[in-house]
Amino acid sequence: MSTRTPLMAGNWKMNLDWKQGLALVEELGEALANVDLSDVEVAVLPPFVDLRTVQTAIDAGKLPIALGAQDVSAHESGAYTGEISGAMLTALNCTYAAVGHSERRQYHGEDEAITNAKVKAALEAGLTPILCVGEPLEERKAGKHVEYTLAQLEGGLEGLSAEQAAKVVVAYEPVWAIGTGEVATPEDAQEVCHEIRELLRVQHGDQVADAVRVLYGGSVKSANVADIMAKDDVDGALVGGASLKAEEFAKIAGFRAA
Repeated sequence: MSTRTPLMAGNWKMNLDWKQGLALVEELGEALANVDLSDVEVAVLPPFVDLRTVQTAIDAGKLPIALGAQDVSAHESGAYTGEISGAMLTALNCTYAAVGHSERRQYHGEDEAITNAKVKAALEAGLTPILCVGEPLEERKAGKHVEYTLAQLEGGLEGLSAEQAAKVVVAYEPVWAIGTGEVATPEDAQEVCHEIRELLRVQHGDQVADAVRVLYGGSVKSANVADIMAKDDVDGALVGGASLKAEEFAKIAGFRAA
């Protein structure tokens, strides 16, 4: 039986200004009051400009919500216009930072070296990186989805000690299922999440492999989350569009009641 606490993380992407973000997190706090969160963690990843407002709302309302960022710079400080450092995020009480999301890879050309540097920068700042990996449709059709995803994982974790690797959250997001309405079957999710855990086992041993939380992401909603979460190696979800609806995201967090 897994002792890993499920993590439901809502990635707001480039949606909601600070006023809208405030309204959503307050509504989410109210919705979560009716959810048993004794064994599940809920986090939100707003746009950078919303972080301070959302943090203040979480703190003031003592809401059961962790805060995360959608990205983090590989650099500590300096002449990097437009970048946001890990220290800036920890000063806002951020717990998590997404790293290597497929949209960062696709639209900003972020390769494994950049992703790896960001993982290390997040850890150095005391953040928990949510390392995103996953294959495009052509790799899935070619039957190379596991190989492709594990190569991303190896690149993202390169040079990490076992102690550091144990602190990482891995999010498996098949690119073809993000925002498309298409969703991997629970068996698809389990296959790759299991292989991710086994690679961690080979590289860092049983203790690390059994500790790291592996999330699934890609068109997760309240209607399918319970079946996905029933799989042994799926420890939560990285939720996109559904996290912009407070009641829906609260239902996802309360997947055990489904």
